[in-house]
Amino acid sequence: MHAKRFAGLITAAIAGLALTVGTAQATPSNGVAAKIISKETSPTYEIVRAEITIQPGGSTGWHYHDGQVSGTVKEGTLSHFDSTCKSDGTYHVGDHITESSGPGYVHIGQNRGTTPVVLDVTYINPIGKPLSEDVPNPGCSFQ
Repeated sequence: MHAKRFAGLITAAIAGLALTVGTAQATPSNGVAAKIISKETSPTYEIVRAEITIQPGGSTGWHYHDGQVSGTVKEGTLSHFDSTCKSDGTYHVGDHITESSGPGYVHIGQNRGTTPVVLDVTYINPIGKPLSEDVPNPGCSFQ
C-alpha cells in the first residue's frame, strides 16, 4: 500500500454527513451514502469514523473540511480534483488518503468507474463544525 496526499477528500464521504446546508450555488453530492461507525468527543474535537459509499457516476460535490480527514479506499477507484480543475489524485483499493483542512482546499471526489467506491474515513473535527462545507463550483466544466 502506498500513501498519497490529497488537498481534500471526498466527501462523497462527507456530503452524506454534512450537518449544515450549503448555499444555493453550492454543488450538492450525488450518489453518496455515509454510515457512521463510531464517534468520540473531547472538549474541543470530535473524532468520527465513517464508511462512505459513492455510486458509479456519483460525486461528493465541491466542498472543503474544517478539520482533518484521512481514509483508505476499500473498494473501487476514487478520482479527486482540486479547485484548479486538475486531478490531484486517483486512489485505488488499499490507497491511504489524507486531506488538508480549510477553505483554501476546495475539492471534489468522483466515482468515474462502474462499481461503487467505498471509503473508510476518519474525521478529526472541531466541535460544532460540520464534517464538510459545500461550496460553489470554482469554475470547472464538471461537477
